[in-house]
Amino acid sequence: MPSPLGHALGGIAASWAADLLPGPRAWRTAGRDASFFKRAGGALTLICAGLAASPDADLFLSSHRTATHSVTALALVTIIAAGVTGWVTRRRGLATRVALTCGAAYASHLFLDWLAIDANPPFGLQILWPFSRTWFISGVDLFVQTERRRLFSVATIRTNLVAMAWETAILLPVLVGLWLIRVKALARFSAELTRGDHPAQKGAGTVL
Repeated sequence: MPSPLGHALGGIAASWAADLLPGPRAWRTAGRDASFFKRAGGALTLICAGLAASPDADLFLSSHRTATHSVTALALVTIIAAGVTGWVTRRRGLATRVALTCGAAYASHLFLDWLAIDANPPFGLQILWPFSRTWFISGVDLFVQTERRRLFSVATIRTNLVAMAWETAILLPVLVGLWLIRVKALARFSAELTRGDHPAQKGAGTVL
């Protein structure tokens, strides 16, 4: 299964892809003179990176790749994100967008695991937990196996470094492409706001 680095990159990709969808996004725009952090989406992008890596917290339990790797957990994360954002901003449209962005980031973890090699039986993840105990895996083997036993041994470090390099080689071009498309899309959207083409979103401040 992918490393936390690979999953974090997947979460960032999901966050940037969500910025391309129509809807409330004035708060995600930033000028060229803004910091890279703001142009990259600010705190929400970091949250999405964390959410994408978070399902593997079950490594500390005896139920790895079950509850936290399911559509049930995905639904809970999306609902909680909607509730928290709605409580903070009191804006339903924005809350829905943030919730779906967070949900997409969490879902990216399940998707990357489904595409990965799994050398530890039972193979795959219980996506439909608790409704089904069936294990799902694609067999595509796009991402190589990582090692979590004896973390500080030379063999484990070598295996994980190779895995992270492979994940970066796959996901970095995706991120670069999304960044370029996103920058152009948000710049065009910002120009439309300046012209008053989206009056309902004028004055929308940065929320996350």
